[in-house]
Amino acid sequence: MKRILWLFIAILSLGTILGACGGKSDGDESSSGEDVKQEITMNAKSEPPSMDPALATDTTSGWVMDHVFEGLYTRDQDGKTVPGLAEEAEVSEDGKTHTFTIREDAKWSDGSPLTANDFEFAWKHVLNPDTGSSFAFYLYYIKGAEEYNKGKGTVEDVAVKALDERTLEVTLNAPLGYFDTLLTMWTFYPVKEELVSSDANWAAEADTYVSNGPFKMTGWSHDSELVIEKNDEYYKEDEVKLDKITFKMVGEATTAYQMYKTDELDFMMTLPTDAIESEKGNEDFEIVPYYGTYMYMFNVEKEPFTNKKIRKAFGMAVDRKVLSENVTLAGEIPAYAMVPEGADTPKGDFREEGGDYFKEDVDEAKKLLKEGMEEEGWSTLPAVTLLYNTDENHKKIAEAAQEMFKQNLGVDIKLANQEWKTYLETTKTHNFQMARMGWIGVFVDPVVNLDYFLGDSPNNRTGWVNEEFDRIMAESKVEQDQEKRYEMLHQAEEILMEDFPMMPIHFYTNTYLMKTNIKGSANYVNRYPFMKWAEVEAK
Repeated sequence: MKRILWLFIAILSLGTILGACGGKSDGDESSSGEDVKQEITMNAKSEPPSMDPALATDTTSGWVMDHVFEGLYTRDQDGKTVPGLAEEAEVSEDGKTHTFTIREDAKWSDGSPLTANDFEFAWKHVLNPDTGSSFAFYLYYIKGAEEYNKGKGTVEDVAVKALDERTLEVTLNAPLGYFDTLLTMWTFYPVKEELVSSDANWAAEADTYVSNGPFKMTGWSHDSELVIEKNDEYYKEDEVKLDKITFKMVGEATTAYQMYKTDELDFMMTLPTDAIESEKGNEDFEIVPYYGTYMYMFNVEKEPFTNKKIRKAFGMAVDRKVLSENVTLAGEIPAYAMVPEGADTPKGDFREEGGDYFKEDVDEAKKLLKEGMEEEGWSTLPAVTLLYNTDENHKKIAEAAQEMFKQNLGVDIKLANQEWKTYLETTKTHNFQMARMGWIGVFVDPVVNLDYFLGDSPNNRTGWVNEEFDRIMAESKVEQDQEKRYEMLHQAEEILMEDFPMMPIHFYTNTYLMKTNIKGSANYVNRYPFMKWAEVEAK
């Protein structure tokens, strides 16, 4: 009996040791907390003006659409261009014809098959003059695209054709070395022909929204929040860890900051300036480079900015270093050109190679202002209003610039602000004198920064048209020698900065706050964080 008792005690002891060192009991699991919800809330700051890939022109809409759509190519976690829906891609010997094989498991979020025809329809829909796409010019590389979009050709002339359900053939005007990267932007996303053809407002509500990316839209309370959830029909749905992302639309940076601090937000960007210094050094705070330019556009069709000397006077009267160090506080780089740092060329960084095109010079600014007014026959300068979209940081920059114009030029200007969607429409119709704008490269190449100012670009809201600039930009797009191509882009930028239809303020950075238990987000230099691979870990 003693032997049996000791054996029983030994077994119990061994069981206790194994329990402590090995697998968890039900009690162990409950004591470590329940499973972490794979849900996050991020601040988009404003209502996406359009969730239609053919119509969107802004970073907010693009950020959400990047989560719910995918094109022939996409990007990996490091930002490199990789195949998306294109399972295979072949290029002809002359480099003009690209033949893509669509993945066999490509599906729409409603479970229906996604075919090559959806791409053909989508791209021709963008080019259709009746669609009114501001980004249609990005498709002008395709043979027949520009002619059709400008009403000088037919849709049949556009060299995009679905050869069968899985094969898409595209012929370009000339070889294009960055065509695969171009195809990552949202304008080239597919759309479901059956849906878009039958409902012009398909992209306005969650109930009618169909997409094909890692997430799908499931809710949209306008001007409040937009909800996306994991798309089980996505061909790599096993890579998607998050079940739900809620995009809040909180425009006031101070309010968003308070919500982050009270755990109502898991991510926010563009901190209020008075919070940046206090957050520096904190684990969840980050300042990241952003491939774009913050600027004030001049409407060259409205006085007093019909005069180039007056435009330059305003540009030379602003102390950008003071703005960066004392107002914005986020490490922005003062800008004296259009193309930001970050674009590599055979000779090095494009911006470093091109240098600055002007500098702050109060005496020269006063001289130019006087000369410009004399040329126009003005004894006093026409009243000037600077327009900006509603945002605390935009307001602070505008107020600082307002004071600099007063101190350095003796000019009093007025300030006005509008909500983002209204602001875009106001500037699109050229109903302004001077207005804030930011332009982010949809991919990292000087051509996309300079394309903004093409004479026939719907995004060019300045009214500025220069035939020589347009000619050089067009020729650069078919130039196969990369060194020559970048030389031409430098020439185009020089023409732009000589005519000065805008005044650059700084090259962007972004300030982020993200909860430290969110891992796996991809931070691209020209996009907001992409959450395809993100997951929430236990705190």
